[in-house]
This record gives sequence, structure tokens and C-alpha cells, in this order.
Amino acid sequence: MRYLNRTFPITAIAAAIVALIVSGNPPAAQSPKTLPPGPETIPPGVGLTELRADNCLVKTFRSVRVPAGTEGKITELLAVEGANVETGDLLARIDDTQAQLALKLRKAEEREAELNALNDVNLRDAKNNERSAIAEAEAYKELRREGAVPFWEMEKKILEADRATLRIELAELQQDIAKVQYVAKRSERELAEHELERRHVIAPFGGFIENRIAQLGEWVQPNSPMLQLVQLDRLRVEGDIDALRYPGQVTRGTPAKVMIYANTPKSAGIDTDVVEIEGQVGFVSSEIDLNHRYRIWVEIENRQLGEDWVFKPGMEAEIVVYPSGIAN
Repeated sequence: MRYLNRTFPITAIAAAIVALIVSGNPPAAQSPKTLPPGPETIPPGVGLTELRADNCLVKTFRSVRVPAGTEGKITELLAVEGANVETGDLLARIDDTQAQLALKLRKAEEREAELNALNDVNLRDAKNNERSAIAEAEAYKELRREGAVPFWEMEKKILEADRATLRIELAELQQDIAKVQYVAKRSERELAEHELERRHVIAPFGGFIENRIAQLGEWVQPNSPMLQLVQLDRLRVEGDIDALRYPGQVTRGTPAKVMIYANTPKSAGIDTDVVEIEGQVGFVSSEIDLNHRYRIWVEIENRQLGEDWVFKPGMEAEIVVYPSGIAN
């Protein structure tokens, strides 16, 4: 009896397990998690007539911080903030006194080398001496045949004629060397001109002086920024396209229309200042950001009214792209 009492709990547990297996009702499995529905994907060629880019802004096409070409003190600063400049305009000048003197020296040395290269006096003199020496040698040969002069006198005149011929070759060699020296001096003069040009800060393109960084009388180092030049005659409107919703719908050259809010922001809800420009997509980024969007831009022409420009970087805009190639 004591034995049965001790074994009863184990028997009860085993019986419960067997009953659970026989019943065929295992614990309910957890249902798999479902992802939230994503944006509807519109495949290419399904009749999509237009799509709009998001986060559109007018941005600069080129904005450059123009650097100093060499070290020195700024002796002239012609750039004025807010001014429009053309390609090649002189913006600033770094002290070029030493460069000017070096250029004068190189020009004088080049002129000297040029005169030496053009000098053929030695060559002409050597040719005349050759003719005289040959004639004298022939005369001594005739005298030798007549027995009027000894043999060694004739040989001496023949050798002098040969030496005159060698002097011609030497004069020609010296003239060639003078020509090479002239080329070297010309290159040194060009280097001096380049060194002088490095002290002149020139506008690399036509644009608008946004900011003047360096000041008159300041000592600058090579490649230190002096001013910021912004190109405003051509701008671009950038925006984002949903890469998941419109896969392959936008490519370079796709027709597009740009709407720029020239004087009032888009959020103001006023359409009287909206300027529409027809164009085409000029760039499609190959990278997709964390929001599954890629960047596009449309290049536009800007217009100038007096000293001001119609479109400015930072203006709000919209881009409407027509994948079918037909703009409204």
C-alpha cells in the first residue's frame, strides 16, 4: 500500500501526457506577422500621364569659392558683393612687383637668345674662309707640281682648307645650340608670365558675387578662398521622385514642366506669381535615399531685370514629369 501511494503521482502525470497526445489537439501556432501595405507600384507603360516630384527647390548650377593662386598681400580688390561679372574679369590682384621684375628679366634674356639664334655671321665667315683656304691649297698644289714650293708647304695648305670646312660645321652647331637656348629662354619667359597671372584673380565664369571673403591688404596663402561666385544665368530645379511607386518612369531627357513660385512661397496658396517653364529632366540620381526616393533636376534659363535676377536659389518650385512624352 505504501508502494502504490509513492508511485501514484508519476502514473497520473504519464496518463495526462498520453491523453493529451491521443486527443490530437496541439497548442495553436502563432500566426506570422504581416507587413503594412506599401505604396502602390505603377509599372512602366500603364498609361501614366504625369507625376510630380516632392521637395522641389531652385538651386545653383555652379557656386565656386574662387581661390588665390599664390601667396602675397592683396593690393587691389575689385570684386564688390552683389555685382555681376563676366568670364575673365579681374576680381583681385595680389602684390606682383617681384613677378613684374622677373618677367622683364626673362624678356631681356629671351631677346638676347633670339639674337644669338638669328646671328649667322660666324657661319658666313667660316664659309668665306673655306673658299679662301681651298683656293690657296689648289694654288700650292700647282706650285708643287712646278717644284716652286716644298711638299710640306702644300700639305699645310691642304690641312688648313680641311680645318676651314670643320669651322663651318662648328659654326652650324653653335647656331643650332643658340636656337635651343632661345627656346629655353622663351619657356622661362612664359613661366614668368604664368607666375604673374597667378597673382591676378580672374572670374572663371560669369556670375554673381555672393560673398567677399578676403579683404584689401590681407595676406593670403595659395588656394585660400577670396570670394564666392555664383552662376545665376542658368539654374536647376531639384526634386525627389518615389522610387518604389514610379520604378523606371523617369529617365534623362523625359519631358517636364517646372513651376517656380517667384515671389511668394508655395505654402501661401497664391498662384499669381507662379512661373511655368517647359524643359526636360537633365539628371536622374543613381542613389536611393532612406525614404526610397531618388533625386532629379531640370535645368532652366534665368532672366535678369536690371541688376536683379528673376529666379534665385532657394525659391520653392514644383516639377511635373510626363513619362508619356506629352506635356499638358
